[in-house]
Amino acid sequence: MNTTRGDDPLDELDARLLLLLSDEPRLPVLECSRRLGVARGTVQARMDRMIRHGILRGFPPELDLAAVGYGLTAFAVLEIAQGQRGVVADQLAAIDEVCEVHATTGQGDLFVRMVARSNDDLQRVIDRVVAVPGVRRTSTSIALSTPVPPRVRPLLERLAAE
Repeated sequence: MNTTRGDDPLDELDARLLLLLSDEPRLPVLECSRRLGVARGTVQARMDRMIRHGILRGFPPELDLAAVGYGLTAFAVLEIAQGQRGVVADQLAAIDEVCEVHATTGQGDLFVRMVARSNDDLQRVIDRVVAVPGVRRTSTSIALSTPVPPRVRPLLERLAAE
């Protein structure tokens, strides 16, 4: 069995386990151990360690938001009042259609991914974002398509091959 390399939080077995769980998130620990050729306890210990270290954060279902009525995705760059990042982020988290908020460098202070049911609905969401105390200016772009969806597989495959 490989051990982690220096400061690297994952080794080849961890990466193979994560690839397996990425493909089949509901796979039982015993089946993971069988497919990986290691003991059940090894798989459980690896999963527990990755959860404890924040590497593995859960097994939420991957949803197609368009299929549940939120077919419009938009990104907004927000300029906020100095020292207000935490307060603004908390207020943004209270808006259901805000899916992600990232603190950034460069133009703007926060990068926000939001969804909406239509253009009119997006206007409603943007109005709520602009109404958040501390938001000074926004610039919103609508996503036309997602040529590269969120992914981690290439990184895991590289780690599994090392």
